[in-house]
Amino acid sequence: MLAALASAFRIPDLRKRILYTVGLLAVYRIGSFIPVPGINSAVMEQLIQGHGVFGLMDMFSGGNLSRLTIFALNVGPYITAQIVMQLLTMVIPKLEELAKEGEEGRRQIQQYTRYGTILLAVIQGLAYTLWGRTAGALENTGAFTVVLVVTVLTAGTAFVMWLGEKISEHGIGNGISLIIFVGIVARIPSGARTAVQLLGGQGGYSIFSVVLFAIIALAVIVAVVAIQEGERRIPVQYAKRVVGRRMYGGQSRYLPLKVNQAGVIPVIFASSVLAFPATIISFVPALQRLAKYFEGGALFYNIVYVLLIIFFTYFYTAAQFQPIEIANNLKKYGGFIPGLRPGRPTAEYLDRVMTRITLAGALFLAFIAVLPNIMSRITGLPIHFGGTGLLIMVGVALDTMKQIETQLLMRQYQGFLK
Repeated sequence: MLAALASAFRIPDLRKRILYTVGLLAVYRIGSFIPVPGINSAVMEQLIQGHGVFGLMDMFSGGNLSRLTIFALNVGPYITAQIVMQLLTMVIPKLEELAKEGEEGRRQIQQYTRYGTILLAVIQGLAYTLWGRTAGALENTGAFTVVLVVTVLTAGTAFVMWLGEKISEHGIGNGISLIIFVGIVARIPSGARTAVQLLGGQGGYSIFSVVLFAIIALAVIVAVVAIQEGERRIPVQYAKRVVGRRMYGGQSRYLPLKVNQAGVIPVIFASSVLAFPATIISFVPALQRLAKYFEGGALFYNIVYVLLIIFFTYFYTAAQFQPIEIANNLKKYGGFIPGLRPGRPTAEYLDRVMTRITLAGALFLAFIAVLPNIMSRITGLPIHFGGTGLLIMVGVALDTMKQIETQLLMRQYQGFLK
């Protein structure tokens, strides 16, 4: 891997992309330490840490939410806006037509997503600000301070959204995913320090519990990599055909269908959707009795979380995988699956296979998402081993490595993966 990185840095264009990505991520981390003006950060940190529903949101933001920095809302509003737009695209004919118009249509939908992001950021920022004013976290309870805090939080979300889009456009990897990745990685040192303190006697835990924790964590990492790289290979035969004086085809290849076609997107989507009602309940006193159902360890929370992950896994896979289009392309170039007729029978077969293997991928994602509760019960440690965070880290890292590998292979260099 180090040799491949050295090769990448010897290519001017690829070196520029990597340094551009690192530079924008560094800007994001610098902004993560700039507090929102007019807010008592210590009071807000106590409020947020006292509500378990904000733990996952704080993890995605890299601690920005608990510190209430200018990037406190992070990419949450943007992800929620994307979910809404994808759902609306499936039910509104005009948006569906835009999605099929190619690059220009996708650009217009992206613009609508940006508008939705700003609207959601204003609503969410106003909710946090009013909540903080009620708890005495605002240094001045006047209207000007409220407007200032909401404006800063909204501007921070817009800037993070811009950083993510610029990384995707001119850098390496998916910008939004990399921003979440950096936020999760930034919390690893504090987690390691907590583990050392517990082992050192402050928590009264034995070294056996910590070793067991490390073994399970390593096994989970191996399983995540295996599932992320797992695929079902469908054999494809190409018929021989003569074009001019040359003969083409007659070869046997395979069509790879990934077990986890949706990647880490379903987990992020499910977390964002589930965080919305939990946030509303926390801010409305009349609904406080429902807060216990949205705690991370609550049975109701975990059941709904699992169901949402399974739903979004199938939803995103259906949006990305088009069996009819694949079957038509195979037929167009003289390819066929042995034992199946080209066209509709091939499309139905591909759809049936993808539905089955997607179930395995969805159940795996759901298991990883609720893993922290299982880990706590097995080891007895109060450290919540972030299965969601681990899945995102591994998924984003693999995706970024593959993109670098693709750039290297285009220039006839050996990549990361063999």
